[in-house]
Amino acid sequence: MEIAVVQSDVTKIQADVLVVNLFEGVTSPGGATGAVDTALGGLISELISDGEITGSLNETTLIHTLNPAYEGFTPARVLVVGLGSNDSFDTNAIRRVSAAVARKLRISGVKYAATIVHGAGIGNVEPSAATQALVEGSLLGSYRFLKYRTTDKKRKPDVAKLTIVEADAGKIAAIESGVTRGQAYSAAENLARDLVNEPANKMAPSDLANVASTVASENGLSSVVLEESDVAKLGMGAYLGVSQGGPRPLKFIHLTYEGDAGNPENNMWLIGKGITFDSGGISLKPGLGMGKMKGDMGGGAAVIAAMQAIAQLKPNLNVHAVCAATDNMPGGSAQRPGDVVTAMNGMTIEIDNTDAEGRLTLADAIGYAQSKGAAKIVDVATLTGAARIALGDGVSPVFGNDDDLVNAVLETSEAVGESMWRLPLDPVTKRQNSSKIADLKNTGGRAGGSTTAAHFIADFAGETPWVHIDIAATSMLDSTRGWMTAGATGVPTRSLIELAMKMGN
Repeated sequence: MEIAVVQSDVTKIQADVLVVNLFEGVTSPGGATGAVDTALGGLISELISDGEITGSLNETTLIHTLNPAYEGFTPARVLVVGLGSNDSFDTNAIRRVSAAVARKLRISGVKYAATIVHGAGIGNVEPSAATQALVEGSLLGSYRFLKYRTTDKKRKPDVAKLTIVEADAGKIAAIESGVTRGQAYSAAENLARDLVNEPANKMAPSDLANVASTVASENGLSSVVLEESDVAKLGMGAYLGVSQGGPRPLKFIHLTYEGDAGNPENNMWLIGKGITFDSGGISLKPGLGMGKMKGDMGGGAAVIAAMQAIAQLKPNLNVHAVCAATDNMPGGSAQRPGDVVTAMNGMTIEIDNTDAEGRLTLADAIGYAQSKGAAKIVDVATLTGAARIALGDGVSPVFGNDDDLVNAVLETSEAVGESMWRLPLDPVTKRQNSSKIADLKNTGGRAGGSTTAAHFIADFAGETPWVHIDIAATSMLDSTRGWMTAGATGVPTRSLIELAMKMGN
């Protein structure tokens, strides 16, 4: 979807559909909606009076305006979208509304649409933030993964162009800034969605590495991909143990953005779990729903995709992305429950369950980051089914050892509408990872599964400021929810971008 910004009278804009808005409870529209109402001889006010337009959130009313009575009014149709209550209105409401509008326009076969910025008037949302939310809602809400749908002849195309119309010249610069950020954030999150939605036979570790290399080459990032022999020399026994059960070679991916090259200590490392298919290994998962395990590289997809936008938006911060990509398969050479492996930092791990593999790869990825001078680490992983039990599929649990970094992650996630909630790292659950034959076990049992997994990773983070985001429940949805469409959500790509922008401000 092409997005443009113009300074114009909304009644004179050339478009198949002009989108305006209305808050719930408003009986006499003002602003741009009021101007359209006046040009249409009070038609919108009449529909409000009749109860056909109420302004309730996501309500859409399409008005055909190809009528000689509306002389001088250029748009062929007007879509009035409800913004809901002004009291609860925020950027998330803008995203939801914009997503609903994008899908409505597609159903209506619209090619060229124009819109005002929702909430930048009486909604009291700053124009740049409101525009960014509008763009994100439009681009994320219209996302579809259609790569392998070859026989759907009746499918309607997306809107080709969306023009944002603003009469006030003083707001144009802020709106254009919002468009730039919204496009970068959305393109990155949609890239993460594409990667997670790919079937496992099309997304091997080498494929993920190729995508990362392309992102790097197109955006001025440096890229390193380590092979099995390389990681063996580094002593990544935990990572190697996971990979040994399958035939597809592992790929250790490292991307670097230098936004403050003169100060290498000003850095943040984004580490993503990259299991391109997780069978569970010898501790085999149940067959029902195993196909979704193609998405067990959702954390890796998020950190790679985030680097695309970070490189484009250029925060004053050095950002590294690491993904230890591999399959977890039950082949004849697979590691067994009861095995002991040695991580890069020298700690020994008893393999209690081979399906607790992601934390093993993260342990060595963190060790690698620390060997390179990591100042702050944020890891993202589709790690535990217990995350869904704890918080459902709308909120990602967060753990960490540094209050400032945890709070920064929570603040940025709230800003972009990717809900997270902090859970504690308590001393009682930590004891569940104790091993009688090694430094620790890779599982702590069923109780507090998300917390014991986080404790395991925390042992490798040590004193380095660190945050862990468990996206096992939020990485994929069975049905569309606002701007998050069914399938891969891309969470928490935009949160990572926002975090980098905040820290590099």
